Amino acid sequence: MVSSSPTAVRERQLQRQPYPHFKVVVLDDDVNTFQHVVDCLVRYIPGMQPDRAWELAHRIDGEGAAVVWCGPQEQAELYHQQLGGEGLTMAPLEPA
Repeated sequence: MVSSSPTAVRERQLQRQPYPHFKVVVLDDDVNTFQHVVDCLVRYIPGMQPDRAWELAHRIDGEGAAVVWCGPQEQAELYHQQLGGEGLTMAPLEPA
């Protein structure tokens, strides 16, 4: 007979939980042009198409911020760093 200790049960529960996703949020500023924002999004966010990048740039301008990517923390940190390195104004990473 196999008994499940509380530790074993807890470990199985932890293994089943998905990794948390994080949001990459670009903020509006008075420095970056629409074209620069679009170029950065297309360059660094996988699968980002120019039309979608323009939509996001308009949302950033109109609403003050936009979520440009959401996913695993390690990737979110990379995209956050890359976009910030290009001069975009970034919100702190936060869980989705």
